[in-house]
Amino acid sequence: MADALRLWLRFASISFRSQLQYRVSFVVGIVGGFLVTAIEFVAVWTLFDRFGGLEGWTLHEVAIFYGVAHMALASADLLSTGFDHAGELIRSGGLDRLLLRPRSTVLQLLGHEFALRRLGRFAQGSIILAWGATRLGQAGMRLDYPLLAAAVFGGGCLFLALFVLRGTLSIWTVQALEVVNAATYGGVTAAQYPMTIYEAWFRRFFTFMVPLLAVTYLPVVAALGRPDPLGFPMWLGRYTWLIGPACLGGAIVIWNLGVRHYTSTGS
Repeated sequence: MADALRLWLRFASISFRSQLQYRVSFVVGIVGGFLVTAIEFVAVWTLFDRFGGLEGWTLHEVAIFYGVAHMALASADLLSTGFDHAGELIRSGGLDRLLLRPRSTVLQLLGHEFALRRLGRFAQGSIILAWGATRLGQAGMRLDYPLLAAAVFGGGCLFLALFVLRGTLSIWTVQALEVVNAATYGGVTAAQYPMTIYEAWFRRFFTFMVPLLAVTYLPVVAALGRPDPLGFPMWLGRYTWLIGPACLGGAIVIWNLGVRHYTSTGS
């Protein structure tokens, strides 16, 4: 395990150095990612400026949901580039080379490339979360910061699991199905608001199909220390973020199953 971690850190170091060779492109990518997501929060702020609240939620509370969701997705995006390229590797025969190496394909794909441009989204989400937490603190609300960190970690694991599953589908479909994006990039849009604002069928989808309600919404509500309008007990939110790592473990098992059924392109 320690040897695998050292190798992964070596992959990360190589990727970082290679991207820093083109400093202008590196900076532009991060700034671009920051500005694109910043525009999204401007839309959220405009909504609250017009209506004042959202079913009992304040702008600063929604900023916590927003920050957690975007930091989680950015963390997964940073690590998932190899699985994003799984279809291309399969078509070109590149996956065959990975299988010949004496290392797990999961480890190799996690270290394939680190998309540092995603740091722009992570930075923007962290700034919004810090701003919301500061304002809530000034209003006398005490937040559970370790639980918020756990929500980011659990959400990152869940999003990474979805990217791994999309890469797994490429073994049979050759090209990644865009429908998975509805659960990843569509999911982060849904998770940046409290789940109470959605219809029951929509909440069920993000509970049983893509458990964002359990991984991000419930921990954030518990961290805010307010009763859940959906009726879930507050103590539950202290543990549901663990579903994220469990989903990631399941996705890796499915990937390994897919690899065992992989047939080479013959190239």
